[in-house]
Amino acid sequence: MKVGLSTYSLVRELRAETMTVLDVIQWIADHGGEHMEIVPYGFSVVDNVELADQIREKAESVGIELSAYSMPANFVQETEEAFLEEVERIKKHVDIANRLGIRILRHDVTAFTLKPEEMTIHYFEEHFSKFVKGSQLIADYAAQYGITTTIENHGFNVQSSDRVQRVIHGVNRDNFKTSLDVGNFLCIDEDPLVGVKKNLKYAATVHLKDFYIRPYYENPGGGDWFRTVNENYLRGAIVGHGDLNIHEILRLVKNSGYDGYLTVEFEGMEDCKVGSKIGMDNVKRFWDEVQ
Repeated sequence: MKVGLSTYSLVRELRAETMTVLDVIQWIADHGGEHMEIVPYGFSVVDNVELADQIREKAESVGIELSAYSMPANFVQETEEAFLEEVERIKKHVDIANRLGIRILRHDVTAFTLKPEEMTIHYFEEHFSKFVKGSQLIADYAAQYGITTTIENHGFNVQSSDRVQRVIHGVNRDNFKTSLDVGNFLCIDEDPLVGVKKNLKYAATVHLKDFYIRPYYENPGGGDWFRTVNENYLRGAIVGHGDLNIHEILRLVKNSGYDGYLTVEFEGMEDCKVGSKIGMDNVKRFWDEVQ
């Protein structure tokens, strides 16, 4: 079990150009992290082989493992030509992940921003065959590198534990699993403890995040609150400060025998460096505390 950080946790610094991704690697090493997941926002490597090589070399020099690569993707395209173009685009990211020495790649299967009617089970059923076919093509391509591809409970349609499982079983590839995000179940109002218990056995990697939760009838006002599919309110929190039962989640993970990466994702209002450091420290402490 190794605790690390997603680059997305420091995306404000990356987008403001106050840090580079190489700085992020050094920061993680300096603040007790053991690995880094690449989420290419604020920088790009798929079209920058030189940067990819610099990332790999920097990580090796400071003892940080490159644990996973997470990217947006959308197999719901209007034409077969557009669908195949999307598949080829994702394959280029698989190639760059391999160049980085990464063995886990998460891709979405639908767009992240969806209309309410596109969050439904009906939309899921309508486009299920595209989710499966696209994921099979990517998993089969990634197999040559020994890369496991994953679907995350992410994006407001394929986000519940049951829908994730249905895609995994539909794809039916040994190297296709899930990036299990303990907080994202809340976006579709599923109890995180339920989602974690159901999908742990399919996990290739685990994302740890926290949220503050308020019901749909209590508008908290201001800040970075967003709405779930049923209009409840969520706001990112430092891991261990929010409303998720992180102790029990980690107990479930620990007792499952999972010994892979634990990746902290910070999405709160606080300073992102502060939130990321506290989150990693809390995960390490909580892991030692739970039985």
